Amino acid sequence: MDEDSGCRGGPLLPDGCTDLIWGEDTGLFAAGPDTTAHLSDSPPGTRYAGLRFAPGVGPALFGLPAHELRDRRVPLDALWSGAEARRLTERVTAAADPAAALESLVLARDVRHAAPPWGPGIAASLAAGARVGTVAEDTGLSERQLHRRCLDAFGYGPKTLARILRLQRALELARNGHAFAEVAVRAGYADQAHLARDVRALAGVPLGELL
Repeated sequence: MDEDSGCRGGPLLPDGCTDLIWGEDTGLFAAGPDTTAHLSDSPPGTRYAGLRFAPGVGPALFGLPAHELRDRRVPLDALWSGAEARRLTERVTAAADPAAALESLVLARDVRHAAPPWGPGIAASLAAGARVGTVAEDTGLSERQLHRRCLDAFGYGPKTLARILRLQRALELARNGHAFAEVAVRAGYADQAHLARDVRALAGVPLGELL
């Protein structure tokens, strides 16, 4: 679970995570796992605070499968009772530190034990470049069973999740100063052209511009 506050420019890239976000103009809402870059339409300078949950954790908090939140921003009162959502929104809005207030309310619900225990292992294997068939075999599942579990936990099937996690790995390498050709090899792309196509498809802009 990561904490984020303020307002950052640029696109929000798909990463397999779900978020609980407070905005001064929106109140509390859930941000589901994205399949492409998301651009905020809020006015510049709008204040936000948010908690980002590692892949597989968020659905336990919001109470529904991740694929039902995919590419969506959903007001909290559509997921929880309206009275509870209003009470929590008022609490976070009144707090001197909205991010700390968000963290406090999530820790009070203690949803970590409800997240699937196999989620981190599947995500780690796919991020490391393991083939879907191998991951299914290692977890004792058929590929169809793995696909259903991934939809519920991550919002995507395993192939899409692997592609998104590969993008995040490539961005990490590029931000650390590695040449794009080396990034492509180390992140698991066929070549630099493959890297370029995937970045543009998922982020909407070329890698150089994105960085």
